[in-house]
Amino acid sequence: MTRVPEAMVAAAVHEHITDAIKDPSLIRLGPNLVLARFETMKVYAALGAVRSLLDSGIVRPGQTLIDSSSGIYALALAMACHRYGLQCHIVASTTVDATIRAQLEVLGATVDQMPPSASLQLDQERRVGRVRALLAERPDVHWMRQYHDEVHYAGYAELAEIAARSLPAGALTVVGAVGTGASTGGLVESLRQRDPEVRLTGIQPFGSVTFGSERLSDPEAIIAGIGSSIPFGNVRHTLYDRLHWVDFRYAMAGAVGLLREHAVFAGLSTGAAYLAARWEARAEPERTFLVIGADTGHRYVDKVFSRHQDALDPELLFPVEVGSLAELSLPWSTMDWARRAYR
Repeated sequence: MTRVPEAMVAAAVHEHITDAIKDPSLIRLGPNLVLARFETMKVYAALGAVRSLLDSGIVRPGQTLIDSSSGIYALALAMACHRYGLQCHIVASTTVDATIRAQLEVLGATVDQMPPSASLQLDQERRVGRVRALLAERPDVHWMRQYHDEVHYAGYAELAEIAARSLPAGALTVVGAVGTGASTGGLVESLRQRDPEVRLTGIQPFGSVTFGSERLSDPEAIIAGIGSSIPFGNVRHTLYDRLHWVDFRYAMAGAVGLLREHAVFAGLSTGAAYLAARWEARAEPERTFLVIGADTGHRYVDKVFSRHQDALDPELLFPVEVGSLAELSLPWSTMDWARRAYR
């Protein structure tokens, strides 16, 4: 019998684009450093949440789903609505670019985009206010509440299966942006059902209330989706073993360095996670570090990648180890969190 060359084996035919793009590409960045690179990671959150809501009868076919987003989740929710025959309304951050907005509109979503503002905090407050106003006008719509509804954890169990099958046995640390808490939290909760010793390292920007850096300001901060100016109910602080706070310049160094060294084009949150993970991986060579690359770098072309000549060399950067939140300082601080509660 003639053996078919591996390269000629037919690829799976997917029924919907969400099935094709949700799984990550796993890329080795070093002896004990692996990147899970996504086109848009939040497809897992959106699909898992929408399926759960439909199955439970909380949402019915044809209903309108609404949420606020800085971009990645908006596109994921619009695709999930497209797949399951639902309507979608997005209250978009001022940081949502023309590329994402055009995709949302073609997918049938209606978009309310906030005007330019002096800070991401003001932008976030405006979005929440707009959502509440729309809910008052249209009680038939369902607010997805990606920041607070734990239903967004559900979809990441599938990702945990992929990680468990693909990574070598032994000690594992997941490194990723905290954001709403659902992606890193959902992944690690599922992984810890197999191995309670799996560690989680979270990435935060300065100025975020999530892990207490709100007193510090990063004047160039545009790292959408990593932190927050308001508390997020989906962040389970007790899941995190370690935290890194990274400013824009250092995140930019990580993102440009990742493209330069590994030809991986990814966003600022991935750049910050890569910077932190490569530092930790060198200190613990016996442990595997899985870096979460939540999205591509397309929305950062103008403000990051077109300025690549200005990027710092990641080899020359290192964090300051702190023992308390009072000691946090720019541009890069790190601290053992030890799975404790916060406030």
